[in-house]
Amino acid sequence: MSSVTKPSEQAAAARPSPWNLPNALTVARIFMVPVFAWLLLSHDGEQDGWRIAATACFVAAILTDNLDGAIARRRGLVTDFGKLADPIADKALTGTAFVGLSLLGELSWWVTGVVLGRELLVTAVRFVVIRYGVIAASRGGKLKTSLQAIALAGYILPVGGLLHAAAVGVMTAAVIVTVATGVEYLVQAVRVRRTGQADVAP
Repeated sequence: MSSVTKPSEQAAAARPSPWNLPNALTVARIFMVPVFAWLLLSHDGEQDGWRIAATACFVAAILTDNLDGAIARRRGLVTDFGKLADPIADKALTGTAFVGLSLLGELSWWVTGVVLGRELLVTAVRFVVIRYGVIAASRGGKLKTSLQAIALAGYILPVGGLLHAAAVGVMTAAVIVTVATGVEYLVQAVRVRRTGQADVAP
């Protein structure tokens, strides 16, 4: 007696398992967040050795972000868990860095407030409009993420002079792009709400 595979069963079989390398890297990045926070805030952030270790941890976590996405797309391992956990891991890492640097008095609280406020607003709006359409990632959003990562690494690393000035310049650009892409996202969200059609999402 022959058996017939139902379409639903075929779809389930084709769906990648959440137990895969990209998701493992994402989970590892989440666990690295408290380690990074401890390294950054140890001894009030005044010892170079701890700051260098915090920088290494931060950069390693950022690299896993680039790596897990590339592996997931190349090997067809994109999962619902990954779609949910990956942005959470990213925001937890960068948010911890912004708050930690502000606690140490090395980054103005208004900068941290603007960046985190933008992320919270975009996240809230995303949940509101998701029933009408999905807004895909934009180049501006990717640029925002890259600028923030570079600027934060520059602030975390115990350097001065031109290198610190460069980090300040990159952070200024990061804040500008963060605000601009936030506005872009809100405009797109209104369009999605009205038409159900999405173009980009920062």
